Amino acid sequence: MDVFTVVKRSPFVFPLACIAAAAMLFISEGSYWQSAGTLGELATMGTARVNIQGLAQGILDAESGQRGYLLTNRKEYLQPYDSALRKINESFTFLDPYYGKRSESKELLDKLHALTQAKLSELAETIRLHDEGKNEAATELVLSDIGKEKMEAIRALGAQLLAQETFNVAESRSYINQTLMVSRIGVAALTAISLLALFMYLRQSAALQRHQLELKRTVQAERDRLEHEVAQRTLQLTELTHHLQTAREDERNRLARNLHDELGALLTSAKLDAARIKPRLIGTPPEALERLDHLVGTLNSSIALGRRIIEDLRPSTLSNLGLVPTLEILAREYGERSGVKVHCALAPVQLEATSELVIYRLVQEAITNITKYAGASHVWLSLAAHGGHVDVSVRDDGVGFNPSTKPPSAYGLMGMRFRVESEGGTLTLVSAPGQGTLIQVRLPESTLSMA
Repeated sequence: MDVFTVVKRSPFVFPLACIAAAAMLFISEGSYWQSAGTLGELATMGTARVNIQGLAQGILDAESGQRGYLLTNRKEYLQPYDSALRKINESFTFLDPYYGKRSESKELLDKLHALTQAKLSELAETIRLHDEGKNEAATELVLSDIGKEKMEAIRALGAQLLAQETFNVAESRSYINQTLMVSRIGVAALTAISLLALFMYLRQSAALQRHQLELKRTVQAERDRLEHEVAQRTLQLTELTHHLQTAREDERNRLARNLHDELGALLTSAKLDAARIKPRLIGTPPEALERLDHLVGTLNSSIALGRRIIEDLRPSTLSNLGLVPTLEILAREYGERSGVKVHCALAPVQLEATSELVIYRLVQEAITNITKYAGASHVWLSLAAHGGHVDVSVRDDGVGFNPSTKPPSAYGLMGMRFRVESEGGTLTLVSAPGQGTLIQVRLPESTLSMA
């Protein structure tokens, strides 16, 4: 089992990935804000360095203005002196709170405060002496080494503060570099994790796609197998239906022949015997003649019933007269019996004998269903040939039904459909509640008969 399989199957992978992503986000955000804060501190440190340097430069400017005034006795030389005093005050205004929380730097700044104040006091004293006309005293004060010593001390303190700021700047830069390095490592790690996750996702997607394709092929193969099996079963059912219908028609033919040959012969013989007996009963009581006449009538009714049964079992007109006359006789007898008006549009067609029998049985079954369920007042029966096919339709104006539901005559319709399909034809049923029913059948025209 490889590493990727272990990773995919482990339940801790996703939580760990979420924790790692959150940690990387936390580190990245923390590094950003710390770097931003450090950069702000660097800017403040730069300002502090500028003010420290500006402080020393202000003292030098004040001293230059003081000496120019002493030498020239011109008031305009006091302007640089006054500007230098304001610059020195501004520098201390920034440096006092900046070093307020740093004990070591605060001590240096206090010393710098004292030296600067002493130096400025010295400069102010020389200017005062000069203004009072005490030029010699002012000159002695300027030429003394006191001012020089103070200035050297101021420069030394400024250098120490600048050195501290330089050190602090170096530390801050080092911290920023470390933070940037951590961010780089984090980004690199997150990139590697993302690439690994993408690789695993693509691999899993490919595996899932292969599985789906395999499943689709399996389903398609199973569907093809089922369709083939359904087609085979349908073919078997069609063949079985054809066999059963053929056997049924053969049995009807045999029964019709037996009724015609045996029962018909017996009834005819009995009728002939009754006819022979009648002349011999002349002079007998009238009741005997009446009984004989009743017997003859019963025999005639039995013979007629036998003929109807034989015609129902196997219509002799179909073999003797053809399909069109047989359907016309069937329609006429149905109309006379039921009172329904039947409209016939029957054209001669060329069909196999079995196909003619199928059409006759279909029309017979349709008329039976109309009688039982439709409640129709008109029936339209048509037969015609079109383009190598024979079309048959039976339509009524009865109550109709919903084809999506199972009608009372469902098995009869199913039998019709299988009989038509066994002859290579198709059956179409169109109906709706209150709109009647239409049964359409299309069968292949007989090529042998046409030849």
